[in-house]
Amino acid sequence: MTADLMIVNGKVLTMDEGRPRAEAVAMAGGKIRRVGRNRDILADKGRKTKVIDAGGRTVLPGFIEGHMHVVPGSLELSMLNVEGLNGVEAIGKAVRAFAKENPGDGIIVGNQLSYVAFGNGRAATRHDLDTCLPDRPLVIYAPDHHTAWANTKALELGGILHGRTLTPGHEIVMGEDGLATGELREPQAIGPAVEAATDYARARAALEGHEVDPHPGDQEFEADLDVVKRGLAHLARHGITSFHNMDGNIYTMQLLHALEQRGELTARARVPFHFKPFMALSALERARLITEGYRSDMLRGGMVKLFMDGVLDSGTAVVLDDYPDRAGWRGDPLFSQERFNEISILADRMGLQIAVHAIGDGAVRMTLNGFEAARKANGKRDSRHRIEHIEIHHPDDVKRFRSLGVIASMQTCHAPGHSGLPLEPTISKIGRDKWPYAYAWQTFRKARVPLVFGTDWPVSDINPMRAIHSAVTRTEWGDNMKPQRQGLHDTLHSYTAMGAYAEFAEGRKGLLKAGAMGDAVVLDADLEGIDPDDLQRVKVQATVVGGRLVYGA
Repeated sequence: MTADLMIVNGKVLTMDEGRPRAEAVAMAGGKIRRVGRNRDILADKGRKTKVIDAGGRTVLPGFIEGHMHVVPGSLELSMLNVEGLNGVEAIGKAVRAFAKENPGDGIIVGNQLSYVAFGNGRAATRHDLDTCLPDRPLVIYAPDHHTAWANTKALELGGILHGRTLTPGHEIVMGEDGLATGELREPQAIGPAVEAATDYARARAALEGHEVDPHPGDQEFEADLDVVKRGLAHLARHGITSFHNMDGNIYTMQLLHALEQRGELTARARVPFHFKPFMALSALERARLITEGYRSDMLRGGMVKLFMDGVLDSGTAVVLDDYPDRAGWRGDPLFSQERFNEISILADRMGLQIAVHAIGDGAVRMTLNGFEAARKANGKRDSRHRIEHIEIHHPDDVKRFRSLGVIASMQTCHAPGHSGLPLEPTISKIGRDKWPYAYAWQTFRKARVPLVFGTDWPVSDINPMRAIHSAVTRTEWGDNMKPQRQGLHDTLHSYTAMGAYAEFAEGRKGLLKAGAMGDAVVLDADLEGIDPDDLQRVKVQATVVGGRLVYGA
């Protein structure tokens, strides 16, 4: 049998313990046919075999992005982006240029506005954004997407200039004048300000626990498909062959399934049902429908996603001790312990994998409590429940991850001081006493906790090489911190084989081995032969999914 595609002359890191290194890979019928020496692989070459010459560069299993948001990320590729800009002059220039390129009176929604982007390291106000764009509604999200700032027009349009009562964990920040300052914390506060951006509202529906209602017509559906196709092309350019989407509804699955049916789904997707605090337990039936309706190697459900808290920079993460800058405040959890336990028990009983956003050490502990309650109620099983982010943990809880079989899903590019992120205000929000327990990747690895890496795109750049660079060049903020820097091979393992483990696909993908899925990435450098500081500049030469070249010459 001849190969459909082969990669030769590579430094192949297979992630297969039985054969960790090779020179070449042959694929046929969408799977890996053989891994080995060049001369053996070339024996499978036929007249129609596509050959990729790696030229002595690194070849890996395709990257598995452990945490991202495909629909919002895809849409934001064409939106206003103010990353790295500071001050009214620079931000205003970018806003006005975008408004000129996108004329009209409709709302402008932007992203990547720093918490300290304005004078003297302070957050934006509506007055700052009025100066940037006074006559058109403007809303700009923080990088974490848990906070946004709106100008006066947008606040008026959303009917929230004078505030609004919200549930715990969400806040419209009010000024001494009785009017909103412009800072909006968490979805209930942000939602009214961006409702006028209908395409963005559809993109955020899954994040906010809603279905798209009314269902888009054919023209809107095709427009949304085009948006997602742009996002998938962006993933392919960065070597991503599978991703774990961390928001989901039936509409998201319909979009991805339509692309799969057309042969245009170029990355394998795992999509959860997003359970929100306002939902009844019966909503988990939608998770069952998604699980039963999508079972292919390209598109699968089987998971439920929840948020336990917010983020550190806005003070909405739930912590065990008072915030250093706000006595008496520890954040409001989005679920009570009793309620979360109830949801965990039922979801676990239904055979669903549970993934929970928990950033503060208080939220992490509450999530572990819920997973433990599920085990006590339902008995031990290979559930592989996950906690997403874990930006602070309590040392007593590390062993609970291991004993409960919980996966730590973390983002190395989120550590302050890396990937362009400032140290402040984050490290002050954490507090010096807790620095040793923040972004503690090596602590979890040494404790043999399954560790999965990703970027949380569009919160951070999707590029795995930037995240890998952050992992292997990590520096500490103080003398009392244990080193959390990662080794190159450990990092690559968490971006490939462990991503497969997290979706119950170990042995089937995340490694280059005969019989596994034909997913691979060819890089333009030998990762083991370059300076770690150069890792962030490494590009993808080719991306292969199911034996099909989806990016590259």
